[in-house]
Amino acid sequence: MLFFKLFFESFRFAVNALKENILRTVLSLLGVTIGIFAIIAIFTLVDALNNGIQNSLSAFGDKVMYVGKWPFAFNEPNYPWWKYYRRPSPDVKEFKFIQDNAKWVKHIAIFEDKRGNTIQYKNNSFEDGKIVGCSYEYNKITSMPIDRGRYFTKSEMTAGVQNTVIGYDVAKQLFPRGDALGKTIKSKGQKFKVIGIFEKQGESLLSTPSNDEIILIPYNSLVKMYTSKGRNISPVLIAKGYKQDEDMGEMHAELRGLIRRHRGLRPKEEDNFALNKTDAIADFINGITGSLKIAGGVIGMFSILVGGFSIANIMFVSVKERTSQIGIQKALGAKNYFILLQFLCESMFLSFFGGVGGLILVSCLSIFSTETFIISLNIQNLIIGMGISGLVGIISGLAPAVSAARMDPVEAMRAS
Repeated sequence: MLFFKLFFESFRFAVNALKENILRTVLSLLGVTIGIFAIIAIFTLVDALNNGIQNSLSAFGDKVMYVGKWPFAFNEPNYPWWKYYRRPSPDVKEFKFIQDNAKWVKHIAIFEDKRGNTIQYKNNSFEDGKIVGCSYEYNKITSMPIDRGRYFTKSEMTAGVQNTVIGYDVAKQLFPRGDALGKTIKSKGQKFKVIGIFEKQGESLLSTPSNDEIILIPYNSLVKMYTSKGRNISPVLIAKGYKQDEDMGEMHAELRGLIRRHRGLRPKEEDNFALNKTDAIADFINGITGSLKIAGGVIGMFSILVGGFSIANIMFVSVKERTSQIGIQKALGAKNYFILLQFLCESMFLSFFGGVGGLILVSCLSIFSTETFIISLNIQNLIIGMGISGLVGIISGLAPAVSAARMDPVEAMRAS
């Protein structure tokens, strides 16, 4: 009961301090407000960026590795770019060799995408579309759920039948008033029958254009479309591992050995291919966002330091104004710890008010949210903000509270 009485009394004193001189108190708490806003805003924006990237990466699938000419990240800055360019691309023979011999690969597919295509249906057209040619297991590796229609059969993929599954935006643009299923669309002189429509994906932080803007066709159809016109293609292999291979170490080692064996590389020869995990992108982004969090924390701490001094100043003024009251309390039997906790709680409440203001400002950032960058104040950051503001209040009020607790009751009552 004593604790709750002290708690509510301290809260009442803090509210009175705000009421007596609102302008002075608000200006004093502004440092805490700005500091909490700077720290928690950075944390919230970084979390929004991470969530957007994770959502984008989820479309690539889990436990997925890409095999191609180019690495996702260049760990050797002085490595000549032309060596990467001269590397051979994976081909169908290599794809089938891995498919027949790999034991740690659950699913594997070969694919190639070509961007900047015009897709037509009668008088309607979709500009800057992405044509993706892939093998059968592509949909078992990537996340591309179908809204209407169906996916390819294995025989359709093998034979290179001119069928296609199109993205949501493509269907909406080409068939604004009707159903796309069963219709025939055209691109680069080739005709494709629409057998399915993908679910709407929306914008993505990492995929430009998004899956809403693609037409998916069998890999053999893409080869016929481009090689017949003298154009070269540079396909990529995509492999999905088993859950028990958590870090994909077994799959990585197996793929590396199989590809070197298929290409006839000698033991001392370097790899002429790249094995890429989507984790590499996430690790790179995490390094950047980690630095941003540190920078935001440092900037915010300077503001909080100013706010802490301001709160300490308010508390010293409060102790001086209530000196006679403190003397009466001690004369009536109030213990030193009671006086100490009373002023510490008051200081904490004042800092708490400043922290609430900062968190309100952070929550207002949600108005800048987009489809791919959703800004929201989560519980973790809310607790961090409240914890920091409470700690600042305790530290700032410690010296004034100690000075109040050590007052001599007689001398305090004589003070005017």
